[in-house]
Amino acid sequence: MDGTGRDSDTGRDSDFAAGAALDGIEEQTAVLVRNFELLRRRGGAADGLDHARYLLLRKLDASGPSSIGALAGALGLDPSTVGRQVSGMAADGLVRRGASAEDRRRSVVEATPGGLERMRATRLRRRREIAELLRGWTESDLATLAGMFARYNVAVTDKYVRGNPDPAGPQGG
Repeated sequence: MDGTGRDSDTGRDSDFAAGAALDGIEEQTAVLVRNFELLRRRGGAADGLDHARYLLLRKLDASGPSSIGALAGALGLDPSTVGRQVSGMAADGLVRRGASAEDRRRSVVEATPGGLERMRATRLRRRREIAELLRGWTESDLATLAGMFARYNVAVTDKYVRGNPDPAGPQGG
C-alpha cells in the first residue's frame, strides 16, 4: 500500500476489508492444510488407499474407463505421474489397463470391482469423520462450505492446471 489507498504492487485501489479477509483466508488455508495432514495421520486410514489412489478411483467411478491423458487432465497431473500411479494400482488389483476399442495403441484404465469397493469404503469412512466433525452445523452451512470449497478448487484448477489468466472466471467477484 503506498499511502494513497492504492496497492503499490498492482496499482489498483485496495479495500482494507478485502485485505483483512484475504489475510484471514491465507491463515485459515494454512491451518486447513495442517488439519488435513492431522486427519490423514490420525484418521485411521486402515484401508491403505492413499489420497492419489482415492481420487483416481473416484474419477474412474464417475467417468468410467479413461485414458491416462484424460485422467491426467481431469486431475491436473502430468500423464507420466498418472501412468506410474496406474501401474502401482494395477499391480495391487485396484485398476486394470486394456487397449482402447477405437485405437489399440492407446490404453484405457478402468477400476476393478475391488478397487471400487475400497474407494467406496474410504469415502464412507471419510463422510462419517466429516459428519462427526461438523455435527451441529445446519444443512445450509454445510452446503455453503461445500460450495465455497468447490469454488476455491475451480479457481486453483483454472489458474494452475488450465493456465487461465483470470482464475475468478464467470463466478468471480
